[in-house]
Amino acid sequence: MSVTRDQIVTWLEKTAVVLTDNKQYLTDLDAAIGDADHGINMARGFTKVMEKLPTVADKDIGNILKTVGMTLISSVGGASGPLYGTFYMRAGTAVAAKEELSNADLAAMLQAGVDGIVQRGRAELEDKTMIDAWFPAMAALKTAVDNGDSTTNALQKTVAAAEQGMKATIPLKARKGRASYLGDRSIGHQDPGATSTHLILNALLETVQEGN
Repeated sequence: MSVTRDQIVTWLEKTAVVLTDNKQYLTDLDAAIGDADHGINMARGFTKVMEKLPTVADKDIGNILKTVGMTLISSVGGASGPLYGTFYMRAGTAVAAKEELSNADLAAMLQAGVDGIVQRGRAELEDKTMIDAWFPAMAALKTAVDNGDSTTNALQKTVAAAEQGMKATIPLKARKGRASYLGDRSIGHQDPGATSTHLILNALLETVQEGN
């Protein structure tokens, strides 16, 4: 089973909706341990993405994702713009010129994006960042792909692992970013970046489920 270019476009549209719908929730999470702007920034960035998307929706998947990345980098402040911008830029580069993605392509695309986040943000597991959702999600996806799971089943496991990773940030003490300034006071709060990661991956799962 493959993921088509049209499904990638639908995923981005769904991402824009879910980030706008959860703008206040993400901002409230960020208010507890950050700058109180994660939800606002992500919603603003994807509003700009939606303005740009029609101009590239007929291009290949790599081109589309790279355009998303450049748009986020140029329009989103804080840490989330450069991090997510780099994610989509690297993801796009990994699937350059492709019109559809096999499960292996999908895993390679997302992994390239995550590698970009790591390189840009220098975060490690249990630093209380979006990496705490991305790492287990990617491990689950790779295992599912290696086992020959369908795209839907593979993404169900990916999203479940991302959700677990997201919730696992609650008891952690932040070691990166603005939240790290709070020390022990960062304990007991869910990381907003890990939360937006879960929302973005769930939007991908919903897109694939609807396409079946």
